[in-house]
Amino acid sequence: MILDRVKYPVDLKKLTDDELVELCNEIREVLLKRLSITGGHHGPNLGIVELTTAIHYVFDTPKDKLILDVSHQCYTHKILTGRKDAYLDEKKYGEVSGFFNPSESEYDLFTIGHTSTSLSLASGLIKARELQKGTENVIAVIGDGSLSGGEAFEGLNVISELGKNAIIIVNDNEMSIAENHGGYYRNLEHLRETRGKADNNLFKALGYDYFYVEEGNDVLKIIDALKKVKNTSHPVVVHVHTLKGKGFKAAEQNKELFHAGGPISLENNDYKYHNSDLTYAEIVSQILMEKAKKDSKIVGITSGTPAVVNMNKERRMLLKEQFIDVGIAEEHAIAMASGIAKAGCKPIYSVFSSFVQRTYDQLSQDLALNNSPATILVFSASIYGMNSNTHLGIFDISFMSNIPNLVYLAPAYEEEVRAMIDWSVEQSEHSVAIRMPVKVVSKGKIDDTNYNELNRYEVVEEGQDVAILALGNFFHLGKETIELLKQEGIKPTLINPKFITGIDNNLLDKLKENHKLIVTLEDGIIDGGFGQKIASYYGDSSIKVKNYGFEKKFYNQFKVTDVLEENHLTSKQLVIDIKELLKK
Repeated sequence: MILDRVKYPVDLKKLTDDELVELCNEIREVLLKRLSITGGHHGPNLGIVELTTAIHYVFDTPKDKLILDVSHQCYTHKILTGRKDAYLDEKKYGEVSGFFNPSESEYDLFTIGHTSTSLSLASGLIKARELQKGTENVIAVIGDGSLSGGEAFEGLNVISELGKNAIIIVNDNEMSIAENHGGYYRNLEHLRETRGKADNNLFKALGYDYFYVEEGNDVLKIIDALKKVKNTSHPVVVHVHTLKGKGFKAAEQNKELFHAGGPISLENNDYKYHNSDLTYAEIVSQILMEKAKKDSKIVGITSGTPAVVNMNKERRMLLKEQFIDVGIAEEHAIAMASGIAKAGCKPIYSVFSSFVQRTYDQLSQDLALNNSPATILVFSASIYGMNSNTHLGIFDISFMSNIPNLVYLAPAYEEEVRAMIDWSVEQSEHSVAIRMPVKVVSKGKIDDTNYNELNRYEVVEEGQDVAILALGNFFHLGKETIELLKQEGIKPTLINPKFITGIDNNLLDKLKENHKLIVTLEDGIIDGGFGQKIASYYGDSSIKVKNYGFEKKFYNQFKVTDVLEENHLTSKQLVIDIKELLKK
């Protein structure tokens, strides 16, 4: 194998043209094998093999600074920068993360997992280089989908103003996660159709020199283009047209489905496993379709991730103008939802917890300050969600529950999810967010809670001495703990709070009558979370409060069971702790 002779980018420079072509073929085969075992980001990595190889061939990394936007397309980069064993040896597959990670290598400048940031990061490197009289190239790779994020435009604007060496490579595979929408993409399409010769060129309009590469999966053609811009004295854009998912037929044909997922079957040209379990993504998709059919004011919103609610292309086509994908632009999505709601329609915005972090100001200012009655569904908000430090879903409680006017709900059952969505969509008094549970569990009866009465907790089981307030996903952990405590002769009270953003004063006061200990369980960090609100309420009383959640840190590549045990969030550990606390 040619790959046997390549450990670092410097080794690429010793290869002939034919060997470079063969190397790319070998890398793609390595990726396909690994993806067939571990899964991962299929399409982005299969499509960028040649581009990554060409970058490391032409430039002198790590002296020259390379940033990959999102960095979920970093597999070839890692293979070429000293970490190929983690892709060649099955026993070492778990030794590297799926994103840039500076703790792994000097070739990874930043930990990056969210989109549209590479240009802003690059602008900082450029400014620092100029201040220190440096000579290195700064190369920022950004996908066409990532250009829809507002920060990408901000970065383009500032880099143009700096006017110094900056090499922006636009990896244009005609896709975000789903198809692209908007004015940017009409211009990119026009540039592709004219092979980069169109007079109407958004990059030139911003002051960039511009180069186009049609054969974006031809390593030699890319090398020729990059040689022309190496050591440039001014900002340039190299627009490279690539094929997302190249080398795996299913990913080439269905780019959206094979953006990322589980292990693939190379023989059957499909995923090895298809989850047949009912999910909240499917439930919400059905709810949205049903409501839109009955009410023309309903509009579903996604920011580049329609799969968050199983909104595939067929369903999007059925909804027509009642569904909009705004691109990877969470800030815009929230502000747009506020505008839709203020004008009398009923927006339902679905977003992953990790990505709702990107729009705090709009949640606070554009939405909640204006009390716009939009519905925000927050998915993968759990330690059971994604397990990369760039995509954690455990911070939303602490930052969203402290925004005035925003009602943040935490259902534990499917029936509660349905009731909360029904209430939120039809009410007009509050901005509402719903923290979607991870696992679908049925209560077996309709939830008839009157959610107009804010901050009323549900007492599921009455007891004494100890009360467990188990929020959302962790309500079921509370139930397990209660059953074990009963076996120990302790009869606790079990409470399903449902409301994250407020305190049930009357209930908490009543608990003082025959309870010594209050335990809170939440699927999020403890600091600034739900439990600390309860602890603060009881601060001047004799009631002891113990909060359970997660330590405030960036967990990475973790096993959920390990994190739960580390934070004493198993029913057996909770029973031991509660017994000890009751003795004190």
